[in-house]
Amino acid sequence: MDMKKRVTLELRGRSPAEMAELVLDNSRSADGEVEGLTDDFKELEFLSMVNVGLSSLAKLPSLPKLRKLELSDNNLSGSLETLSEKCPNLTYLNLSGNKIKELSTVEALQNLKNLQSLDLFNCEITSLEDYRESVFELLPQVTYLDGFDQDDNEAPDSEAEDEGQCPGLCWYQQVDPLLSFVFGLVLLLGAPLSDWSVLRLCVRADDQAGVQGQKRKREVEDEGEDDEDEDD
Repeated sequence: MDMKKRVTLELRGRSPAEMAELVLDNSRSADGEVEGLTDDFKELEFLSMVNVGLSSLAKLPSLPKLRKLELSDNNLSGSLETLSEKCPNLTYLNLSGNKIKELSTVEALQNLKNLQSLDLFNCEITSLEDYRESVFELLPQVTYLDGFDQDDNEAPDSEAEDEGQCPGLCWYQQVDPLLSFVFGLVLLLGAPLSDWSVLRLCVRADDQAGVQGQKRKREVEDEGEDDEDEDD
């Protein structure tokens, strides 16, 4: 599915100004540029474009409230200066699995004054001598590089910080792993999916989770009764 169609699908009838997060993973960019996004997405705080074939960020719109940006597994080798201009409030940036080779490329991130976490894992730049020391020196505002700080302390779990909310996931991925698979298959095949069928799937997944929860509860209670019988 191309990126423009995916944007329309994720909107589900809402206006771009209503969107706080948007996941476009595994859609396709026809020319290596950002497609389907406009300045109307002014409330967007989380954007994920993993494995979409990006080679440039030149057409990224102005996203003044964007805090987290996922760009892993693309073909980016430069144009990072666009980020400080279009997304000045970024705190988290994932560029892992791109074609970033030189420190001079990363230098373009110096103007992202709020950037706290940067991921360059599986980029060629990580093979440079004193890679971590050099990046921390170049970007003093960054606390975590590839998931660890300068003292090798691991970054806190962002999911735990958000109290169970996972901004990197689509709404249907938060319901059930099986449901996520079904939706992924639908997106891959390009099949239409009505809101009513979505609702039925959600209810079914929720009911199933409730049944499993009750089953686990009964098992725990049964174990407790067995222990009491043994004590008697």
